[in-house]
Amino acid sequence: MRSIRAHLSVHVLAALLLALVPGGYIAYQSVLRESDIILDYHLRQVARTQAHRPAMAALPETDAASAARFDLVIQIWDATGSRLYLSRPHTDLPGFAQLGYTTLNTAEGRWRVYSEQIRGRVVQVAQPMAVREGLALEMALRVMLPWLGMVPLLVALVWFAIGRGLAVLGAVTQAVDARNPDSLEPLRLAWVPDELRPLVAALDALLARLAQALEAQRTFTADAAHELRTPLAALQLQTQMLARSRNEEERQQALGRLQGGLQRATHVVEQLLTLARQEDGAPAPRENVDLHALAVGVIAERAPLARARGIDLGLASGETTASIPGDARALHILLANLVDNALRFTPPGGQVDVDVGRGREGAWLAVRDTGPGIRTADRERVFDRFFRGTAATDQAGSGLGLAIVQRIAQRHGARLVLEDAMPGPGLRVSVVFTGHEGVAA
Repeated sequence: MRSIRAHLSVHVLAALLLALVPGGYIAYQSVLRESDIILDYHLRQVARTQAHRPAMAALPETDAASAARFDLVIQIWDATGSRLYLSRPHTDLPGFAQLGYTTLNTAEGRWRVYSEQIRGRVVQVAQPMAVREGLALEMALRVMLPWLGMVPLLVALVWFAIGRGLAVLGAVTQAVDARNPDSLEPLRLAWVPDELRPLVAALDALLARLAQALEAQRTFTADAAHELRTPLAALQLQTQMLARSRNEEERQQALGRLQGGLQRATHVVEQLLTLARQEDGAPAPRENVDLHALAVGVIAERAPLARARGIDLGLASGETTASIPGDARALHILLANLVDNALRFTPPGGQVDVDVGRGREGAWLAVRDTGPGIRTADRERVFDRFFRGTAATDQAGSGLGLAIVQRIAQRHGARLVLEDAMPGPGLRVSVVFTGHEGVAA
């Protein structure tokens, strides 16, 4: 059943109809008790009217009709125990019964019997309990039939009431339908009922996330267009210079500059794509990542570049091991960017160390270099996209490396710490995975 209105209507009506069953039973029991009182009184009155009846005389017409209707059996005995009168033969009825009211079980069923001694005679009037139960059932049905007749009206009223109650869904639908990519403010429907408040709150949260994602997309598109404009213009110029080369030497120089421009443009595009993947809003996958093994892998990848630049690149933590739940690929990108930045700014003959450890705050990764470091005034903005500090003006790069590092750290609940390298010049960048004690691998 796809319709909420129909679903609720069916269940409400089913509940009402089921409620009629115990209601009918209660009505039947109530009528049965009331009828027992009335019919017991009737038995006593009939008994007292028969005290002076001549032996074996027929019942008067009025009494005969009443007896037939209520299936009464009348017996009268004299003082010696001789039966003077029997209205109808019932072999299962006892010859004598105790005075007053009794209920007897016979082969013909249960009987209600009233016996009274009047002027030397014993008068007994008996009635089947089935007659009483039938009368009670008939009267209970008469009481319940009007309610059953109102079922169509109840159907209409329930259908209408549920429709009115669900009309608020239409209002919420219209409010959501009115939103577009340029209008993603929260619904803030204070008038919705309590049952719909969690849904409206979830929709408001979703709209807020969509607005944030769209704003990030617009910012990313604008930044990418701005950042790619310069290298693409340079590539076009270098292509023209290559075409205008007059000899082999000029051609080789132009070709070298073109290749360098292509490498820089490719690096920018790769960094932009990496940043876009890290900002897709999806939670980081959870797998056990060995930080020591991660550091060893990144160092092995960057070792040829370090040797080519005359830089000592190595692992400072020895055999210290720590593992955290996270995205191994993203953490590899994080550490690789930190090492690349350190290699880019460390002069020949310098040193870059990667460290892994565990502390009170949690497991951590650190990269220390002997380069010029980052000025304290620039450390607030160094994680912004395309921002390049004073020391980076003469270095090739996209200005996206630390922005990518920050985004990956945020996805893992980690904290970034920039501090001067001690001892000596340089910078130490630490990634502290707070809340992860770094269980030994």
